[in-house]
Amino acid sequence: MDTHAELRASVRALCAPYGADYWREQDEKDGFPERFLEAFTAAGFTGALIPEAYGGSGLGLVEGAVILEEVHASGADGGVCHAAMNVMGALIHSGGEVLKARWLPQVANGAVKFLAFAVTEADAGTDTSRIRTTARRVDDHYVLNGTKLWISRALETDLMLVLVRTAPRQTDKRMNGLSVLLVDMREARGNGVEIGRVATMVNHNSTEILFDNLKVPTEHLIGGEGQGFRCIMQGMNAERILIGAECIGDARWFLDKAAAYARERRVFDRPIGQNQAVQLPLAQAHARTYAARLVVEQAARLFDEGKPCGVEANMAKLLASQASWEAGDACLKVFGGMGFARELGVERKFRESRLYAVAPLSNDLALTYIAERELGLPKSF
Repeated sequence: MDTHAELRASVRALCAPYGADYWREQDEKDGFPERFLEAFTAAGFTGALIPEAYGGSGLGLVEGAVILEEVHASGADGGVCHAAMNVMGALIHSGGEVLKARWLPQVANGAVKFLAFAVTEADAGTDTSRIRTTARRVDDHYVLNGTKLWISRALETDLMLVLVRTAPRQTDKRMNGLSVLLVDMREARGNGVEIGRVATMVNHNSTEILFDNLKVPTEHLIGGEGQGFRCIMQGMNAERILIGAECIGDARWFLDKAAAYARERRVFDRPIGQNQAVQLPLAQAHARTYAARLVVEQAARLFDEGKPCGVEANMAKLLASQASWEAGDACLKVFGGMGFARELGVERKFRESRLYAVAPLSNDLALTYIAERELGLPKSF
């Protein structure tokens, strides 16, 4: 029995007016889904994970995963929904009371958009310890300098978290000296922040950000100076679980589309779905999706219970991204040439599903994490 049937139905109702034409238009013009985000926020989903004391719904990650799964199962690109729900996680879990009371109610009601977290840099890649963006304390503020790359929605957000170095990197304690700052982008743009678009295969509103002596008040420090990596670790597990849920939604969308087309499309006087060459890949993808969904659900439950879930979060993201890619590949094969027609949306979703094999964590790194923690193998990097 689905204990979240009502929640799923409400998400589907929200997504219904935003069909293939809407998302194709956003994709083709590299647009930002402003109307969809407004509807998502008005329905209360932006504040789903925000505690009730700050105007949110106080739901758990289990419910957050349900919401994002259904968004993706509707055919939407839920990147903006993921960001709107989860980017402020470090503020919720590690922020001071003053900052939370000031900002979270405004995020929950949509008065303020909180859609970006600037971590990645060109020369650091997945080795977060090597970021070079610095924050130097001067009296009652920090001065930021450096460059971030692949930061989604920096042009659309009002608030942004930035991971910086407040102390030099130490060889034996690589993650020490990292800190998280909350930046009000409405004040920062043009006053120490320059942002440029980065054209990509997938419409994630990607940007490059240059910080040039940007001043950030010291009270905007999240979790204490030098505690940045600890602040983002919990968010990393949540992010991987939610990405897994989105991939499950994508896989469901691919399988629903492919099965419907296979039942209707007739070649040689029979539906193509009668052929085992069509049936077997779809059935295989369905089985993998079913199994991956169980892992995603288990990881989310562990997270909500406050139990260790690093391995489960990595397995959830790994298995779900593989399932969505397999389902997308099978779907494209069922549609044949028609699958490349933009009007059907298959090629768009196929491109989008490819992203999650490499971001926000590559599947190879997820595997090394599992190998070390579960199999006791020596650290590979």
